[in-house]
Amino acid sequence: MKRFADLIERQLAMFTEDNAELIAACLDAERAYDRAGREEAEERYAEYLELVEEAGEALQEIRVTYAATLDPEDARAYERAFDREATHRFPRFELGL
Repeated sequence: MKRFADLIERQLAMFTEDNAELIAACLDAERAYDRAGREEAEERYAEYLELVEEAGEALQEIRVTYAATLDPEDARAYERAFDREATHRFPRFELGL
């Protein structure tokens, strides 16, 4: 929803800045999983999923915190818009949303 576009853009920019190390760790963990042999693959994937979950939870906290300030109808519209943009920008964190 365009009504929330600027707000969500700022929120996701702040998320990116505040969580740069976590985002980088997710990318590194994904690469480590991709390079892992059979013996290590399950462990590497579990490490990757933990990081992805942490990032998803951080996004979810942003969404829930702001939505709580809105009336229920606006909150649902904001949450849909936030999820759509966050998923577009950070597809690997979709599981946490």
